[in-house]
Amino acid sequence: MKIMDSYPLITVKDMRASRDFFVKHFGLGVIFEANWVTMLGDTESGKIAIGFMTPDHPTNPPGPEVFDGKGMIMTIQVRNAAKACAALKEQGVHIFYDLHDEPWGQRRFTLNDPSGVIVDIVEQTRPAEGYWEKYMTAA
Repeated sequence: MKIMDSYPLITVKDMRASRDFFVKHFGLGVIFEANWVTMLGDTESGKIAIGFMTPDHPTNPPGPEVFDGKGMIMTIQVRNAAKACAALKEQGVHIFYDLHDEPWGQRRFTLNDPSGVIVDIVEQTRPAEGYWEKYMTAA
């Protein structure tokens, strides 16, 4: 099997609130939308980044339960996490884990979208000297 693309599709109570949040704060565009599903991403390429659907969608795939906010983290990598954090705060977005430099090699901050999805914004940095050695195993 060759994977051509991949993206999360999350069943949410308020699809439009989640759509509007990612469009406004992350610059995603609407690629496709119906009254029960919306796909967001880069409108020029058509590449989907994330999708949201309502629990009463007609396709009825397995697991149509509404997302409860637990067990999922959506990571978005940016070039400058400090700049992204400042811009989101200026727009009134609540950041529940403020900007930190992590010893494993990330500058990051974390927030929730309106549906409870944890959104972890990361910038790759140099890890602390020796940090990863204790986690590596010989092949």
